[in-house]
Amino acid sequence: MDEFAQPLQQAQATREAMQEAGITLSAVWMRYFSFTGAAGEYEIDAYLNGSLELPVHERDLVAHAVNELINELPPRRMAPYSPNGKKPTRGPDPTHDGSRDGTKGQPHRESPDGSQDEE
Repeated sequence: MDEFAQPLQQAQATREAMQEAGITLSAVWMRYFSFTGAAGEYEIDAYLNGSLELPVHERDLVAHAVNELINELPPRRMAPYSPNGKKPTRGPDPTHDGSRDGTKGQPHRESPDGSQDEE
């Protein structure tokens, strides 16, 4: 890989993560600075926009700041299940081919007590 490509890719991915999570540059810089980050807010902005290359340690502090802020966000809203109260607990079991019981490719279901649900 080109020695200049990796820092640019890291900056772009970090910026995209910030945008998707709705995290501001100011919040990232404050968290980064609390980790003893040495760059100012303008330098972090320039880095995230591909205009300035930061040393590896500083780039990783920015990424760590963003990741911590993302982890502090409230969980996203989930889609509701139908009112029958049954929901799949996991996807299809790749080891179960369903050839004997006609359930090929269907998710396994468990009852609230943890036992297998027979449908």
